[in-house]
Amino acid sequence: MKRQQKFNLLVIFAFISFPSFHMAFAKSFKVKTVSSVDLQRYMGKWYEIASYPQWFQKDCTASRATYELREDGYVKVLNECNLKEVDGKLKKAKGRAWVVDKSTNAKLKVQFFLPWVKLPFLAGDYWIIMLDKENYSYSVISDPKKKTLWILSRTKKMPENLYQSILEKLRQRGFDLGKLKITKQ
Repeated sequence: MKRQQKFNLLVIFAFISFPSFHMAFAKSFKVKTVSSVDLQRYMGKWYEIASYPQWFQKDCTASRATYELREDGYVKVLNECNLKEVDGKLKKAKGRAWVVDKSTNAKLKVQFFLPWVKLPFLAGDYWIIMLDKENYSYSVISDPKKKTLWILSRTKKMPENLYQSILEKLRQRGFDLGKLKITKQ
């Protein structure tokens, strides 16, 4: 083996073997939220443009969420979709959300209630990682472990150039775009 090849293998081995290299690499892909969210402006209806498929959205199309700020500080959440087809049977899930990072309002917990169970479902992370700060026309949601991803818009269709720009930013942040599924609206 040539001297340069041996050196290259040694460098690769060092990168794989030493935790400090891993930590530096992992931090570069840490999930970051937007710097601030005006909750009043964030309220209203959002249409799902694309997402990582989740078990609780099985057979959903035309997915949308409506958020309403309650007097007690919680956010009323109504998720809706149509089953199998855009004009299919309506499915609803009601829940609530609350801000966990009051300095930015960008990290929330969301909890849903299942009609056949008296107890609320476990709360999930709802981190706003991208947002059109000027018009609040689109938003991208994930969690600290990148297990969830939703691209949301105020309209049923998003301009293709905007969608591609969002995808590029997600790619740069280390999201697996192969798992992303476009939502029929």
